[in-house]
Amino acid sequence: MRKFGLIGGMSWLSTRTYYDHINKLVQARAGYPSSAPLVIESLDFAPLARLSTADEWARAAKELGDSAKRLEKAGATALLIGANSMHKVYDQVAAAVSVPVIHIAECVADRMAAAGVKKAGLIGTRNVMLESFYRQKLIARDIELLPPEMSFVDTLDRIIYDEVLRGKASRQAERELKTIITNLQQDGAQAVALGCTELEMVVDVDANVLPIYDCTRIHAEAAADWIMGEG
Repeated sequence: MRKFGLIGGMSWLSTRTYYDHINKLVQARAGYPSSAPLVIESLDFAPLARLSTADEWARAAKELGDSAKRLEKAGATALLIGANSMHKVYDQVAAAVSVPVIHIAECVADRMAAAGVKKAGLIGTRNVMLESFYRQKLIARDIELLPPEMSFVDTLDRIIYDEVLRGKASRQAERELKTIITNLQQDGAQAVALGCTELEMVVDVDANVLPIYDCTRIHAEAAADWIMGEG
């Protein structure tokens, strides 16, 4: 098996989910008691949350790029960034190392395209929903994305930062997510991409009104493929 690197801590809750998914997938393929050969660097999320200015994003790009270099030096043969929002600096991170960095939105786009999805909704943090760095990966695969509604953006940002990143998932948040997904269905979406690694805490991925593409699970599957020599 090939050693894999994870830039984590954004948040630690999603890093825990990645660790769980990747190890279960690897053990299912390699057999008990195998586990995934991982190198994880868990960053402090405090200076990386809710970035807005160009200077803040430039600092984040350097911090994640330096992390990627350390993971490569530790023997990782490929990497992932365990956060959707931080893929805004994906190009700078990928340029900092000589090993592949698996892009989360490309994994989701590939999965949707393979399933024949032509029109989808994207939910996540404000920058994921409003900026082009994530959306363009799906659009490049001929997947039409519904335009973000600002009321949904505000609701999701509040739920993500005030609840799920704190490890909480209220019944009210679950109801609000169901309403958003139902509205996306009514607007013509064939599927929904979860563009936030923690949203599985408040969205029933396996039982919903639309097929739900869980970015964390799909990203972890790509990591397991690499580890097993299939990526």
